[in-house]
Amino acid sequence: MLIDRIKQIARDIHPLVIARRRHLHAHPELSFQEKETSAYIKKQLSEMGIPWQPVADNGVVALIRGGKLSDRVVALRADIDALPIHEQNAVEYRSTCTGVMHACGHDAHTASLLGTAHILQALREEFGGTVKLIFQPGEEKLPGGASLMIREGVLENPRPEGIIGQHCAPALEAGKIAVRPGKFMASMDELQVWVRGKGGHAAQPHQNIDPVVIAAHIIVALQQIVSRQANPTHPSVLSFGRVIADGAINVIPDEVHLEGTLRTMDEAWRAKAHEQMVKMASGIAESMGGSCEFRIVKGYPYLLNNEALTSKIRRYAESYLGEDQVVEADLWMAAEDFAYYTQATSGCFYLLGTGNSARGINSALHSPTFDIDESALEISTGLMAFMALKELGY
Repeated sequence: MLIDRIKQIARDIHPLVIARRRHLHAHPELSFQEKETSAYIKKQLSEMGIPWQPVADNGVVALIRGGKLSDRVVALRADIDALPIHEQNAVEYRSTCTGVMHACGHDAHTASLLGTAHILQALREEFGGTVKLIFQPGEEKLPGGASLMIREGVLENPRPEGIIGQHCAPALEAGKIAVRPGKFMASMDELQVWVRGKGGHAAQPHQNIDPVVIAAHIIVALQQIVSRQANPTHPSVLSFGRVIADGAINVIPDEVHLEGTLRTMDEAWRAKAHEQMVKMASGIAESMGGSCEFRIVKGYPYLLNNEALTSKIRRYAESYLGEDQVVEADLWMAAEDFAYYTQATSGCFYLLGTGNSARGINSALHSPTFDIDESALEISTGLMAFMALKELGY
């Protein structure tokens, strides 16, 4: 059976996939700086006899063409960049780059897709059609490497009928995956706000226009955008994570700088929220004697899993793993530039369980102690290969 053959190859190459993941983990590179990571991917593909091309600087696209006649095409995607986080794990493969870490599992995604490539290359004479492998830079930073890859034609020549991606999920035990059809992940916008007043001595507030107080009112009031203006059936999040006043205990500054994010799953509401935030913040600042500059950097769209493709992906996963190992994913208000692919073609993005609570491997994504249960890499490589072959009609 096809499943048994894929599982056997996945078992055989599991140590190699682990070694690749550990190499990548030890040598992380920030978004759009993945020169050595890209070179490593190209070397691994070349050693497997898989032709590749560079796309969007550090991106790589490779093709595995089946030996049987078919014009069907499916794409598989992995992201390759790391985060500006200093690793705290005491492991032999910990990051060798101070202040840079694979804290989101992109090392696992990349190593997994290389393992999937190994399986597909081994079986290439038995299937028809083409598998397009996309190794994408810059997922963690706007404008998102996916948008650049698409702009440079990664979804053309040949054009895939659909694209499949996966993401590490430390809250999900290794051995399981989670799938959700339809809206899955949120859009993401970066908010930059400058609240300006008139600084001076903190003991003489009547002579000043205090931008700290104005900013505080703005932060609290803007929460009404979500709690009182958003349709409760449309998930929305508005958060400010950075507030810089730069005064002192006895100094009221001239300006306060705020940075935050808006996340939604409805594009019409997203546009309206942009207008309302600017209007509300400006009105509050002016009513208190100050001024407000509100800049919105529009980021990734919401991620929409194609219903038909996702239904098939779930069936494939249940066949490969067993029904009890496939669960329904919750809505996730994190953002992912895989969303750009889902706007351009049919897509399915699912969660790969990488946690192991018994071994204490459950630190959150983007944390300095994030790690994975590497047994998940045997599942991820084989499962994605199986999904690709089923999509090609094997």
